[in-house]
Amino acid sequence: MSEFVIEPPKPVTLPVQGSGGLFPVRRVYCIGRNYAAHAVEMGHDPDKEPPFFFQKNPDNLVVTKEFPYPAKSEDVHFEAELAVALKSGGTNIPVGQALEHVYGYGVALDMTRRDLQGVAKKMGRPWEIGKAFEKSAPITPLVPAQDTGSMNSGTIKLTLNGGLRQDGDLNQMIWKIPEMISYLSEYFELAAGDVILTGTPAGVGAVEKGDRMVVTVDGLPSLEVTVV
Repeated sequence: MSEFVIEPPKPVTLPVQGSGGLFPVRRVYCIGRNYAAHAVEMGHDPDKEPPFFFQKNPDNLVVTKEFPYPAKSEDVHFEAELAVALKSGGTNIPVGQALEHVYGYGVALDMTRRDLQGVAKKMGRPWEIGKAFEKSAPITPLVPAQDTGSMNSGTIKLTLNGGLRQDGDLNQMIWKIPEMISYLSEYFELAAGDVILTGTPAGVGAVEKGDRMVVTVDGLPSLEVTVV
């Protein structure tokens, strides 16, 4: 007899490139406005802001070639991001030891119901309705850090229907990967299975059904997603 009173949900997992193994997802942390040019385009001064994070749900991460346009929105935006997957964690992790906790990296999209997020901002409410909806974070299979290096630089680009829309470099991040891990660990107990989306360069914009997005990060597989 099962100990569960209802059928438990399946664990959220991500495939690992070149391996038959799966990476189990525990939590998803997302940093906001981590590229100066994007902070400016969103109406903020990056020199005066400490880092801040919001969360998506683990099952928002999906390895897919299709993004279903969500309900209740008429202004859905793309945000190209590098994903960092942790193999271990803890609290108060020193910056100099942070990369020891990284399992690997992937390419992701932080799809956003911008109109709903805008309403939430004006009303001082949480962002989940604009950020944490179903299939809002398409992602590639992960690549182990031993195969990529530290990923502290390298181009990150997004094309929409063949036209270049986002064009940045990982070295433009205001808060680097070790700093993000260290900062988060001061407020949360990080653990194996946590995924961090590291922010997006300038150039975010709206999508429509039929649009095709391609996100590339140097050294990682590309992410190709069509809006349906």
